[in-house]
Amino acid sequence: MSVRFPRRSKLSRAAAVIVLLASAAGVSGCAQIGDTMSPAFADPAKYDLYDCKQLETERKNLATRAADQEKLMAKAETGVGGTVVSEMVYRNELISIHAQQKLADQAWRSNKCHESPPDETAAAAAPAAPAAAAKGARAPRGVVH
Repeated sequence: MSVRFPRRSKLSRAAAVIVLLASAAGVSGCAQIGDTMSPAFADPAKYDLYDCKQLETERKNLATRAADQEKLMAKAETGVGGTVVSEMVYRNELISIHAQQKLADQAWRSNKCHESPPDETAAAAAPAAPAAAAKGARAPRGVVH
């Protein structure tokens, strides 16, 4: 005894494809959320009381964190299903870091801060020491080779 089902498989497949395309279009809007929702991921008053030296350090730390997070995302995307894992695990943290960077940059501009020049004494001493040793000069007192 066999049971026959009506031939509506083509119609149900077409409906399934339409539903999938509509849901994909709806979810694709989430990719742009990083730029529009960033204030929700960071405290707007966090950097209000920072001075320029603190802001400079914080901006460098945030840039390093963002680069590390992007490397982690790129590494995750190399595996099977990595894009999904990358988005689910790492995207919110990256959005948070970018939001903090934006707020730190705003505080930087409002405080009229400038990048501090590199430490000249350390930069000048480092190249001079190997050059002196190459010429056969004696080591300064207290330095043992």
